[in-house]
Amino acid sequence: MTGFSRCEGEHDNASWAWEIKSVNGKGLDVRTRLPGGFERLEPVVRDAVQKRFKRGNFSVNLTLTTRTGDGGYRINWTVLNSILAAVPDIQAKCPDVAPPSVDGLLGLRGVIEMAEEDGNDEASGALDAVLLSTMTDALDSLAESRLAEGERLHGFLSEQIATVTALHARAASETEKQTDILRTRISQGVAELLTHSPPLSEDRLAQEVAVLFTKADISEELDRLSAHCHAAWDLLSQDGGIGRKFDFLCQEFNREANTLCSKSIMPELTTIGLELKVVIDQMREQVQNVE
Repeated sequence: MTGFSRCEGEHDNASWAWEIKSVNGKGLDVRTRLPGGFERLEPVVRDAVQKRFKRGNFSVNLTLTTRTGDGGYRINWTVLNSILAAVPDIQAKCPDVAPPSVDGLLGLRGVIEMAEEDGNDEASGALDAVLLSTMTDALDSLAESRLAEGERLHGFLSEQIATVTALHARAASETEKQTDILRTRISQGVAELLTHSPPLSEDRLAQEVAVLFTKADISEELDRLSAHCHAAWDLLSQDGGIGRKFDFLCQEFNREANTLCSKSIMPELTTIGLELKVVIDQMREQVQNVE
């Protein structure tokens, strides 16, 4: 399910903005982009997203500026030294690669971070608290945008399930005609077989007739299709994450539609089966957006 939110905040000499985007995904994936020196917030951010949402790919971005003038940032020598230590190995394996430049090194994540006064843990903790509070507001806004999309999807899926239900009713009304056609064809086939020599035994003939009836009988498929429709309506009435369950249900819908087409001996029934497949494909495509 797609969504976007942006929330801004200020505290003392700092201002910031959280941007959170979500796109469709089968599972739950959270990616963060935080300023240098604020990597400590990443576990909290991930946990907050995972508690609020069940499905989707999330991108959480924090931009932060300070009004400290000169000396507002510092080099994290631990990070920089670890990068420099890896340079000889990189050059040995990739001799054609140009040596790293100063601006390139300083642009790497974590090398430049916001300076903090020694012993000012209380101020740092206060900043973290207001940052996370703004992030919560951004998550609330994202949830609202996803809810609006969810309501739209609910209406679309309701229409699709109603269409499948109507097609099921049409297919059920054609079953008696299919049985009559099958009975006529079998009678003609039996009459032809009885004229051949040597004639089939009565037991063998009964077995062949039973097999033909079974292969063309669509009552079980229609029963399962009806059960799937009831299950779909039930899912739409539930709260919480239903996307994966609905995706599986669409696979079951599609299986019955395929079997209906393969068993059909009537153009009308085949047409219904093909219409079912089209509707089910449309429904399955939209289900990918459901949490």
